[in-house]
Amino acid sequence: MPLLYDLMKLTVGTTLRLAWRPRVEGLEHLPRHGGAILAGNHLSVADELFLASATPRHVTFWAKAEYFTGRGPGGWLNRRIVAGMGAIRVDRADGRAALRALDAAVPVLRAGGLVAVYPEGTRSPDGRLYRGRVGMTRLARDAGVPIIPVGVLGTAEVLPVDARLPRRHPVTLRFGPPIPVAERIEGPRDIRKVTDEVMAAIQKLTGQEYVPRYAPPRGSTG
Repeated sequence: MPLLYDLMKLTVGTTLRLAWRPRVEGLEHLPRHGGAILAGNHLSVADELFLASATPRHVTFWAKAEYFTGRGPGGWLNRRIVAGMGAIRVDRADGRAALRALDAAVPVLRAGGLVAVYPEGTRSPDGRLYRGRVGMTRLARDAGVPIIPVGVLGTAEVLPVDARLPRRHPVTLRFGPPIPVAERIEGPRDIRKVTDEVMAAIQKLTGQEYVPRYAPPRGSTG
């Protein structure tokens, strides 16, 4: 586990556990060893903080490319943080770069690591659960690992989009049983089927209303 990640869990993670006392269910579904994808719903930027604090193992997250290229003291600090946390760089404006980011996660998973994925592709604009993107399932297939559905509740109230400071609100994290992938994929239809199965498992954990279309980009009125 990266040293900075350990430090963040000791400081930020402890603060979250003491101040919010999140309820964590289903940790028995998390393997003690071996690679797996943690696929969760996405309500707030606080999702990653609570997921990392609740998971006893190191979790690898993606970080947007700007965090790796920023200039000045702030940019230097961001670069040190994302590198020290073991984050994977992704350029969300470049489709090919996004695919390379998925490829970069394969050796992490094959080496026995955990990688967090938000299959909706963006934060939910209205608290509902949107259709999942298939990159998650392709990644699980290529790495030969299962997908563990994760449901998070309450983080949108803790840190709303425009909030400057976090608020006190109950938070719950639920881990579901692992969903096997590699041995079930024979073609594109299977990839879509497994992706929909994962989204159904997440919806069961959260109770969110499901929307059978992709989430609109942030700032979109469509």
